[in-house]
Amino acid sequence: MSTPVTETPLEEHGGGDPRSSRRLRQARELGILLALVLLVVITTLVNPGFLSSQSIDDLLLGATLLTILAVGQTMVIVTRCVDLSVGSILGLSAFAVGTLFVSFPSLPIVLVALAGVLVGAACGLVNGTLVATARVPALVVTLGTLYVFRGIDHWWASGTQINAADMPEEFLGIGRTSLLGIPLPAVIAVAVVLGAGWYLGSYRSGRELYAIGSEPQAARLSGIPVDRRVLGAFIANGALAGLAGVLYAARFGTLDATVGTGLELEVVAAAVVGGVAIFGGSGTVYGAALGAVLLTTIGSALPILQVNAFWQQAVVGLLILVAIGMDRLLAVRTARRLRGGESSGA
Repeated sequence: MSTPVTETPLEEHGGGDPRSSRRLRQARELGILLALVLLVVITTLVNPGFLSSQSIDDLLLGATLLTILAVGQTMVIVTRCVDLSVGSILGLSAFAVGTLFVSFPSLPIVLVALAGVLVGAACGLVNGTLVATARVPALVVTLGTLYVFRGIDHWWASGTQINAADMPEEFLGIGRTSLLGIPLPAVIAVAVVLGAGWYLGSYRSGRELYAIGSEPQAARLSGIPVDRRVLGAFIANGALAGLAGVLYAARFGTLDATVGTGLELEVVAAAVVGGVAIFGGSGTVYGAALGAVLLTTIGSALPILQVNAFWQQAVVGLLILVAIGMDRLLAVRTARRLRGGESSGA
């Protein structure tokens, strides 16, 4: 059982001065927030309807799935891994939910939702076992399981489609219900972000994920159960992808074997743009959530600003390159600071 702990130098990502690293991380997240506000202001000046109640609801609902997936992806990326199969896991979980409602209409909604999350967790278990136990690179494993899970989905669907009429109205209502004026799926996404952020920042097992990503061999030598932690990160990521699949089914109601196709690249982009270092050991779920909201807002705002679809993709690509460049710059600065400290202490 993990217990809350305070930060130690080993657990703080990137090494060096923990306070300095934290300030840089917060500055990056503030920069993302300012960019988001600036984009919203400019778009609103062009089209005041952009901030209408309905538009805000659509924006929040659009960011919900990407935010939940980005949180799970963050837990994997900080360990110096990546999961490219999350889109396929979401699709498989969503179709499993729809199939259960069709086959067993009397099943409680909570039980079906839990089944969808468990399907995702099982897929995460497969990924984590291959990565942590078989020691196969995560990029290779999840690229393979992306097609395996998608293939299972196609085999299961067999060209059929599940429609909203096949699912209970109470379940579909989840996608239309609001809590204090905020769409319920968005409230769930916020709860996921806060819960994951609290775990990663307050519990030893959460902080150890950063230590693994910073230096895997040093983490092993310090007694951290690296394989178990990586396995747990993949299972958590799969479970969150399963949750996203449940919410997808509740919001859209129409399900087939193509659900979630191509989503994995958006998820990785959201995490990286949000300050999660693709090299591992750095980043927060709060930044990843901001990255997801920013990408969603870009997708909604640029057409209003009459920006060509090509340039919409180019803007996202540029943001990714800038984020990776900043990560490398921070790593170089940290390495120089450490070398300077060693020299002065020699």
